[in-house]
Amino acid sequence: MFRNTVKNLLDDGLNERPDLFLISFNISEANHIKVVLDGDNGVQVEDCMFISRAIEHNLDREEVDFSLEVMSAGATEPLVNTRQYKRHVNRSLSVKTTSDKLEGVLTEATDSAIVLEWKTREPKPIGKGKVTVNKQANVAYDDIVEAKVMIKF
Repeated sequence: MFRNTVKNLLDDGLNERPDLFLISFNISEANHIKVVLDGDNGVQVEDCMFISRAIEHNLDREEVDFSLEVMSAGATEPLVNTRQYKRHVNRSLSVKTTSDKLEGVLTEATDSAIVLEWKTREPKPIGKGKVTVNKQANVAYDDIVEAKVMIKF
């Protein structure tokens, strides 16, 4: 019952802010509520405060003792939502698929797949030496085991 109430309050808050979306939602046995968000334009502290207030201000601590934690998805966390991929177009990704590991620039993210592009050195077809070749891979979301944004300094 408590879980349903919190989930409904969370959904109401997210409906008011369509630019935000849910990555994960958990309630422990000790009523520790943990909400992880992401947004089409990133997540600011104010966004976390908005969702926190949408939940906390509508629950009675006299009725149920709880703790609440609302946070943004970390930069090093794997991508789990198609909206996250769309947000990271033109950034470098490391993608583990069911059969391969790829690293490249995310050039496109549709509702069913992503397109990665990268450059590699390959032997020349004729003669000695190597030539730089542009490669591209279409990867369906169903084939992705894990995808992370590669942070470059």
